Amino acid sequence: MNGQKEVIKEVINYIEGNLENEISLDHISKNIGYSKFYLNRIFTGYTGITMYKYLQNRRLTVAAEKLVKTDKPIMQIAYEAGYDTQQSFSFAFKQAYSYPPKVYRAIGVFTPKQNKISMCLSSISGYKFIAGTKEAAA
Repeated sequence: MNGQKEVIKEVINYIEGNLENEISLDHISKNIGYSKFYLNRIFTGYTGITMYKYLQNRRLTVAAEKLVKTDKPIMQIAYEAGYDTQQSFSFAFKQAYSYPPKVYRAIGVFTPKQNKISMCLSSISGYKFIAGTKEAAA
């Protein structure tokens, strides 16, 4: 059980360290040393979210922060978030934030949708994961 938690920590750290790089579930599994199916199953079991959705949400959160805190062009932010077109970025961004990037930037208030998942010790359940403001016991 502790081995799985360590693997999940590795996955999270790998994703966080490569948010602006071109990565996929295949890249993650190759670097961690387990199959993507196994990694995704245990990751989802402990966190309640798939690795792909976590990666996408983290990238969109970083993009939202850049929209509010920088003057970078939206296309550059889209590219840094791993999107090939502004249209695909805008669609995904609107799904997550309810506003297209240009409107979100004009509003000027950054609200993270997916903070980094971190582990903390709980006297009752051993470990629990904390994602954003919601806590979910492992």
